[in-house]
Amino acid sequence: MSSGAAPTLPLPGDPPGGRRAAWVWGIGVAVYFVAIIFRTSLGVAGLDAADRFDVNASALSTFSILQLLVYAGMQIPVGLMVDRLGTKRVLTIGVVLFTVGQLGFALSPSYGMALAARALLGCGDAMTFISVLRLGSRWFPARRGPLIGQVAALFGMAGNLVSTLFIARALHSFGWTTTFVGSSLAGVVVLVLLLLFLKDHPEGHEPPPAEHAGAAYVRKQIAAAWREPGTRLGMWVHFTTQFPAMLFLLLWGMPFLVEAQGLSRGTAGTLLTLVVLSNMVVGLVYGQVIARHHEARAPIALGTIGTTALLWACAIFYPAVSSHTGVWAAG
Repeated sequence: MSSGAAPTLPLPGDPPGGRRAAWVWGIGVAVYFVAIIFRTSLGVAGLDAADRFDVNASALSTFSILQLLVYAGMQIPVGLMVDRLGTKRVLTIGVVLFTVGQLGFALSPSYGMALAARALLGCGDAMTFISVLRLGSRWFPARRGPLIGQVAALFGMAGNLVSTLFIARALHSFGWTTTFVGSSLAGVVVLVLLLLFLKDHPEGHEPPPAEHAGAAYVRKQIAAAWREPGTRLGMWVHFTTQFPAMLFLLLWGMPFLVEAQGLSRGTAGTLLTLVVLSNMVVGLVYGQVIARHHEARAPIALGTIGTTALLWACAIFYPAVSSHTGVWAAG
């Protein structure tokens, strides 16, 4: 047998994959897709939120800060929950939380209640991507893991497109309450699909029961992971490369383009859409390059960070050209 055929051989215990796997995994991806819509919906509603709750820029930024702090703080607990409770239960909890959070944000009469709703949304959002990755590993052969993860991330970015293309326009046409209550119905739809059709794993591929090793074991695992240089490098690369786009898409993009640059909401929404599309396209290109040339990871990351910093410097220190550079910097 030729060496080229070796990578296609199944590993012992590999899940079968196939159409049923794609269907079940697709339900999980749909949950992640809706979670990203809810996560990024505030990014196109910053001006509306400031008017609705009568808050200044600092109070407005607290929405995203709190949501992301809850999201980040839940990562390790969610990992433990997936091991102990299974993917379906964790996704169910996540969908309920982020749907209630989105609905609460739509109906909140005060700033404090709106903050609580965004925190709830961030908690539910934190349960989605880890669960979808686990679902893919349970239903597809191990060799397809990287592709499955990349496709799931792309669908998540597509959820961001829904925010920039539709929610921004719906806010202008239908108002705050109708738009956010209407969007929360998407959570109800994926919850029904999840409860009816999603399974943790195919028949005959039950994972071994998770050991309840205790807090000391978890701390040792975290410490061991942090001692690995690749873990720290990955964290800082993710932190620095993601920051500009998240800054734009989660909160400040729409106010910056409308209030500071004098653009219409329609034009600003189009530019935010460009940020999402550029992330999707460039991410695919980067993925292919790095898959073929592993040593290119650090140069690509550092080059991207340096270029982004240069463009942001132009946007901040040269206002005359900022309308042309701000969106490129975010992308």
